[in-house]
Amino acid sequence: MIKKTTQEEQIRRWLSSEKHKQQAFEMMVKLYSQQLYWKIRHFVLDHEDANDVLQNTFLKAWNNIDSFQGNSKVITWLYSIAINESLDFLRRNKNVFATDGADDLNLANQLMADEYFDGDEAHALLLEAVATLPDVQRTVFTLHYFDNMKYSEIAEILHTTEGSLKASHHIAVRKIMEYLHRHHI
Repeated sequence: MIKKTTQEEQIRRWLSSEKHKQQAFEMMVKLYSQQLYWKIRHFVLDHEDANDVLQNTFLKAWNNIDSFQGNSKVITWLYSIAINESLDFLRRNKNVFATDGADDLNLANQLMADEYFDGDEAHALLLEAVATLPDVQRTVFTLHYFDNMKYSEIAEILHTTEGSLKASHHIAVRKIMEYLHRHHI
């Protein structure tokens, strides 16, 4: 089996060749689908929605394949697309994921009823708390907490500074703790 770094290099070479772009894209899908699915799933939470957003991510990548400059890793470029697609999905479906007022436990209950969700009630409430965060805080928290990404990696994906990410993460953690405290967790 070829190592990921070798595959990454192969994809980058093929992307610069009109003759091999289709092969490069197929390799991207094969190599990164599962990884991207879980990044997306941390944002949109639902299995079917995550699959839809993943499909949209690869569609956007294919449609913009000529815009990949090779200044970053292919996976970094794909993460950026996946995060934007996830956030766009959440904005379009804002009412579905509303967690204000009397429906505070709605999302946690939905997660617990989802056959693809394998967490407990505390995990569901954590995800519900994360869902209440503004986009930037949600993104930074999700990538740092769930995906164990370093601030430097997140900064590259989001095109911002590590300092601003650390501040956003700190605020996100505080808001999550307050949310969980209000729900007696």
